[in-house]
Amino acid sequence: MKAKDSPAEPSSYSISELAREFDITTRAIRFYEDKGLLCPARRGQTRIYSPEDRVRLKLILRGKRLGFSLDESREIIDMYDPAHGNVEQLQRLLLHIEQKRAQLQQQLRDIESLMGELDDAEARARTALQLNIDS
Repeated sequence: MKAKDSPAEPSSYSISELAREFDITTRAIRFYEDKGLLCPARRGQTRIYSPEDRVRLKLILRGKRLGFSLDESREIIDMYDPAHGNVEQLQRLLLHIEQKRAQLQQQLRDIESLMGELDDAEARARTALQLNIDS
């Protein structure tokens, strides 16, 4: 039994197709275009996005989910160099991941400290309230 061929990837995408696929607004896509992260071709007023634009958008959104700034995402995406195994790109990605992880760990420590302070303040307030009720 022969496996069915998967459908071929489209050669181009409209802004609404990409917005629908990635569950974002067309305005968000235009924002990334204004920032120079996407450069679609134009047919009159119509934007025509290539498969490469689609991949870039996917990577931009992945970077956003990971907490990277647009500049950080641009830096990593622009380093794409398959001829050399993307070594520099991957090293830069690992550096950004390491930095983001350190930042989040510090934020977690800060939150844990604040939670402890809130617990202490709550305990003091409950004690004072109970003393007032018992008086």
